[in-house]
Amino acid sequence: MAMDGYKGFLGLLVSSLLVGFLSVIFTLIWVLHYREGLGWDGTALEFNWHPVLMVTGFVFIQGIAIIVYRLPWTWKCSKFLMKSIHAGLHTIAAILVIIALVSVFDFHNALNIPNMYSLHSWVGLTVVILYILQLLLGVFIFLLPWAPLSLRALVMPMHVYSGLLIFGTVIAAVLMGVTEKLFFALNSSGYNKFPPEGVFTNTLGLLMVLYGALIFWIVTRPQWQRPKEPNSVLLQPNGGAQEGAGGLTVNFSNVDAPDSKLNHEASAKKRNFTADEVGQRSTM
Repeated sequence: MAMDGYKGFLGLLVSSLLVGFLSVIFTLIWVLHYREGLGWDGTALEFNWHPVLMVTGFVFIQGIAIIVYRLPWTWKCSKFLMKSIHAGLHTIAAILVIIALVSVFDFHNALNIPNMYSLHSWVGLTVVILYILQLLLGVFIFLLPWAPLSLRALVMPMHVYSGLLIFGTVIAAVLMGVTEKLFFALNSSGYNKFPPEGVFTNTLGLLMVLYGALIFWIVTRPQWQRPKEPNSVLLQPNGGAQEGAGGLTVNFSNVDAPDSKLNHEASAKKRNFTADEVGQRSTM
């Protein structure tokens, strides 16, 4: 099935991937050139893993996971395969985020620096917890075949909304962290004097904002949704909501109907079919 506005989608997709990849490269240049490199020894070198892994996993990989359903080359793949890829990318991002948290807590504890006192740490840890909960609920409700369709239809709008909210909050938390680090690191040279590191890292922040804006635009265009599978069941109470970015729509208009009503409708359909069959036979 052809995608409407395919060239526009392709241009935005390439742009988003380029900007996201540049964000990771800029982060690596920042810590390797301006912040003395990487290590795992309780010093500032260990702390430097924190921004690298957060930008790579929490920003770049999470953004790819959000738009993976929109790739038209995957529309012929099974929905289960795409759900597995979606969950797998989020799992990779979560692992990188956990390692990033370990690095910053190790660094603080080694130097007796207090933990969890800044707004960045409050927002950051909150969004990490929400992200892991979102991942676990997504796996148990949408990936594994245990949850009833009615529960999936109920949770899906919240799953989509919370996913985008978490992604936007992650970018905000990363920007707060970058600014906080610059205030500490450039205290002697003066952040307000436009040092090269400050200008370079501010550019990194703008790249992440642009990446987030491109991901939000791609995932909110209805014409770029994954088409509904021909044999898929329509799942939503009012016939409108869709299953995530993938676009599986579900209609549960009859799920809560009384059994007697459903049995009555089935009997009526059976009687109509029998009458039609009799009429066809009488004309043969």
